[in-house]
Amino acid sequence: MTTYTEDSAPHPLDVALGSRIRLRRRELGLSQEQLARQVGITFQQVQKYEHGTNRVSFSRLVEIAQALHCGVMDIVGDLDQSKASSLFSRHVARLNEPGAAELLEAYSAIQSPKHRRAILNLAKQLAEGKASQLYEIESEPAR
Repeated sequence: MTTYTEDSAPHPLDVALGSRIRLRRRELGLSQEQLARQVGITFQQVQKYEHGTNRVSFSRLVEIAQALHCGVMDIVGDLDQSKASSLFSRHVARLNEPGAAELLEAYSAIQSPKHRRAILNLAKQLAEGKASQLYEIESEPAR
């Protein structure tokens, strides 16, 4: 198995593993620099691991897991299950979007199913570019 797919992009499993490392690092509130220091590498190397650009060796994965106060299986999980993995990898990648984890935390804190549904509907409308229909936003002419 090669690191890159036919179009020279990182292998999806390397990207998925990197996303899980990034997710756990952010969960702990660590910067890439802090993780790098704990593992004894540069923050650029952490970036490359997190983006799947460079593969993580098993020994380095063990070091990273220790620095992230978890086990290797907590990071790797079910990545070897190809069908579930591709869908799961996309979801994990989405959680790495700026603000996504905070949005999920806030959403989880909402107790009312009605309010959760309203937030979900708003997000869908924003994603489809139909937010102006919700609020009938019109731009005012410049003065």
